[in-house]
Order: sequence, then C-alpha cells, then structure tokens
Amino acid sequence: MGAALKHKHLVLDQRKINAAKRYFGVTSEQEAIDKALSLLVEEQRLSKALRPLKGILKGDDRPWPYQ
Repeated sequence: MGAALKHKHLVLDQRKINAAKRYFGVTSEQEAIDKALSLLVEEQRLSKALRPLKGILKGDDRPWPYQ
C-alpha cells in the first residue's frame, strides 16, 4: 500500500518539533513529524495486537494499555 502524501498547513508547537528532531536524530521538521506519527501508528498497532493477552499474567492488575 503506497503512502498518500498531502500538503498540510498546520500550526504546531515549535518546542515539540525541536524535541522530536532531537529524539529521532534528524534535521528536517518534516522527517521528525513523519517519524513521530509512524511511531504512534506502530504503538497503536502493537497495543491492539496485545489486547487479547490482557490479564493472562497472574497478579497483573495494571490498567490497559500498560504505561
């Protein structure tokens, strides 16, 4: 499945963009935002895949999703 790229005009917190650039080790704001969104999508996919395992471990009473 190919990526659907669209031009967007957004007002974003520059401090968050700078933090994302440092976190991912990139220089481009676009790349930092893309990597952050990809990480969020992957985290959501993993959380959904693990949901059936909720509560299988004895004594595991942490709320879902684990934090």
